[in-house]
Amino acid sequence: MTVLTPMVLDPAVGVTGTLAGIARHRARRAAMEAIDNAEVTFAGGIVGDFRGRMRGKPYKRQVTLIERGDWTAALAEVGQAIDWIERRANLLVDGFDLPQVPGTLLGIGADVVLEIMCETDPCPRMNDLAAGLEAAMRPDWRGGACARVVREGTIRLGDTIERLR
Repeated sequence: MTVLTPMVLDPAVGVTGTLAGIARHRARRAAMEAIDNAEVTFAGGIVGDFRGRMRGKPYKRQVTLIERGDWTAALAEVGQAIDWIERRANLLVDGFDLPQVPGTLLGIGADVVLEIMCETDPCPRMNDLAAGLEAAMRPDWRGGACARVVREGTIRLGDTIERLR
């Protein structure tokens, strides 16, 4: 007698959200620049972003993402209203829970695929924005996620972001 084990599907696969912000910075410590669309490449991450260039392999920090809800929650803890771009992340996602599992694949728009590599650790610079913000961003990956480019393409504000695997 053959025993079949049921196939377990991940309920989070196929869940979608929206790309609500795109930003880059051209040099270390340079101001962030909000943009409406961007080319995403293997060699440069968000084209024109200082951190996206490959430095050794595997490079874990080509593209950084943060959830709007996590940013809002951290700011509520410190009683401040600060634009998301000050977090210095590349992508702001809305209505989407970023997976906290390295190896998870995310699709953005029609072409781009990113792989979650690790948590984006909040740095002491966050306390320059608001006292206690670094600590408010530590729980539950509130600081966001670092990803590498798996498939190149163009992303635009309003694109759908989806968990692929």
